[in-house]
Amino acid sequence: MSSLRNALPRKAHKERSQPQSRKKFGLLEKHKDYVERARAFHRKEETLQKLKEKAAFRNPDEFYFKMINSKTVRGVHREEGEANKYSKEELMLMKTQDIGYILQKLQAEKKKIEKLNAILHCVDSQSSTRHIYFAEDRTEAREMRAQKPEHRENPTFEDLPKNIKRKTIGSYRELEARRSRVKELEKIYTDMAMQKELQKKGRKRKLREDEIVCPTSGPVFKWRQERKR
Repeated sequence: MSSLRNALPRKAHKERSQPQSRKKFGLLEKHKDYVERARAFHRKEETLQKLKEKAAFRNPDEFYFKMINSKTVRGVHREEGEANKYSKEELMLMKTQDIGYILQKLQAEKKKIEKLNAILHCVDSQSSTRHIYFAEDRTEAREMRAQKPEHRENPTFEDLPKNIKRKTIGSYRELEARRSRVKELEKIYTDMAMQKELQKKGRKRKLREDEIVCPTSGPVFKWRQERKR
């Protein structure tokens, strides 16, 4: 009989849905939802009770360094000194990632400078008898062809249309800005590489000014020679 009862189709009982008049209150909470919410509520309640007990039985003469190394900002507990938050290996890994990011940006800026140098040319130089100007569309090409006949063989920068001169000046400004940015990135890369090397093992000392052969703006360090296996 049990096998026959299992073979017969059974009615699928669906969960009760939210009535139409209470749709504004969202989904109807099921029993499993209530159990999960109740457990979370009691867990928080027990945690607060334990904290109250610790505060009640606290020794008034007790002292630990967290009292002076941390504080509460707008109800949020924050650590004051986080110098020892990361290990030495983690700091070295983060320093390597930062150096890699700076090196990537430096290489990208150098490629853009090479591209600008290939496109731009010196319009102030009078030694060349022929200049080649590139137009972005047919309208600019027609404007350049419409110049006077005496300017077609040896055109100057002043003979170009205003929009082309404006774009050329902007390109030269961009080139100078990128060159200055490359210098800044190179300085940052050198400083970060020096800081990374100083964090490594090995005895080292800072050279005095009279010991430096080629004076530089930054400090110079000398590592003690060690025998490598």
